[in-house]
Parts: sequence; structure tokens; C-alpha cells
Amino acid sequence: MTETTSEVRADIDQTRARISGAIAELENKVDVAQRVKEHPWVAVGIAFGAGVALSASHTDVRAAKVTAEATRETGSRLGSALDGVVAALIAGVAEAVHNRIDGAVNEVVTSIRGSSGSRTFGASSRATETPMRAD
Repeated sequence: MTETTSEVRADIDQTRARISGAIAELENKVDVAQRVKEHPWVAVGIAFGAGVALSASHTDVRAAKVTAEATRETGSRLGSALDGVVAALIAGVAEAVHNRIDGAVNEVVTSIRGSSGSRTFGASSRATETPMRAD
């Protein structure tokens, strides 16, 4: 059974026409907007029924509970992490302020006593010596 080129092309054209018709039919069946235009009251009834079914299932309440719990858990984790960051920041600032004050006290003591008999009040000597009071 040898077929000529023209017969093969004709067969391909027929197949294309059938496929195009099938695709157009599927598009027509799937076109929701056209279905709603053709049957508006049926569409309203389906939408109402779907709304009643969704509201009766309480899915929105469950979703809200899950969201609230997830937010609480995330908030507490985030709060703990932020507490640690703030504590480290405050400790760093406090240490910097103490170092500045110790440096200023050392400068004042050095200028009053002179450089030969000066005592330092730095962070390393803080545990061994008691600082001088200005009052």
C-alpha cells in the first residue's frame, strides 16, 4: 500500500481539522464565562450552594485558628531572639560607657597626680582596686 504525497497531505489536513474541531469543542465546554452567560440562574444557584457548603464546613474558623497559633509561635521565637540581641547591645553599650568613664577618670587622676605615681582604673584593674570617689 504505497501512498502518494498528496494522499498523505490530505490525511494530515483531515487530522488537523478533526483536532481543531475537538479543541474548539473542549474550549467551549471549559469556557465558564460563556456558561454563566447562557445559564445565569444556574450559576447563581451553584455559587450560593458553594457558599453555604463552605460556611457550614467552618474551614475559615480553622484557618484563622491555625494562623493565630502560627503567629503566636513565631512571635514568641522572634521575641526571644530580639531579647537576646537587645541584651547583647545593652551590655556592649554599658561596657563602652564604663570604658569611657574609666578613661576619663584615668586622665583626671593622671593630670592631678602627675604621670609618675598614677594608678589606672581600667576594666582590668577594676576587680583589684576600688575607684576613687569625687564627692
